[in-house]
Amino acid sequence: MTGSEAPRAATAGHRNRLRARLLKGGGDALADYELMELLLFHALPRRDAKPMAKELVGKFGGFARAIAAEPARIREVGGAGDAVVAALKTVEAAMLRALRERMEEKPALANWQAVLDYCKAAMQHNAIEIFRVIYLDRKNRVIADEAQQSGTVDSAPVYPREVVRRALDLGAVSVILAHNHPSGDPTPSRQDIAVTKQVIEAAQPLGIEVHDHLVIGRDGHASFKEMHLI
Repeated sequence: MTGSEAPRAATAGHRNRLRARLLKGGGDALADYELMELLLFHALPRRDAKPMAKELVGKFGGFARAIAAEPARIREVGGAGDAVVAALKTVEAAMLRALRERMEEKPALANWQAVLDYCKAAMQHNAIEIFRVIYLDRKNRVIADEAQQSGTVDSAPVYPREVVRRALDLGAVSVILAHNHPSGDPTPSRQDIAVTKQVIEAAQPLGIEVHDHLVIGRDGHASFKEMHLI
């Protein structure tokens, strides 16, 4: 074996061992950086992926936060080009699609944990505030899930009439509102409470109900309904 072949053989052996651990024990058998390393194998077929995997997980504070990071921030990691960004974003998109399909399987109010899981995955790691609306039909099944507005690190513009107009366009009879707090604290602000009231006031005359407004933080959420704010 030549000097150049030996490192490649060692890398191949390491990759095979990681794959075997995953297949035997599932994702819980791997640390975050090892799961990231497996993901990077296809993006970096001829490189040792471990250093970048550790840097990505360390920079963003975990696997989930790394795949949810903005592409520009991912590229700040040395050697992370389009192939690496695409790998991370493919996994993020697959995760969100699976969670959304789970949310859509049953009426939302009877499937509340799935609604929460989807909103958390879609929003809790965003660096800017995003306001989204989940539109429901008469059987409380999801018609559409749409990010209405994005803003800054601490606010997103919300237009109650646009929320109601879109509900009418879709034939929705109720909505679930959701937005994230990039600060991490899900406690509703005065502005959050005021905007929710405005949406309710615009929706009620047209027979559209606001079931809840969820505020998503990094480590938890707040529900307007549970807090008796709706």
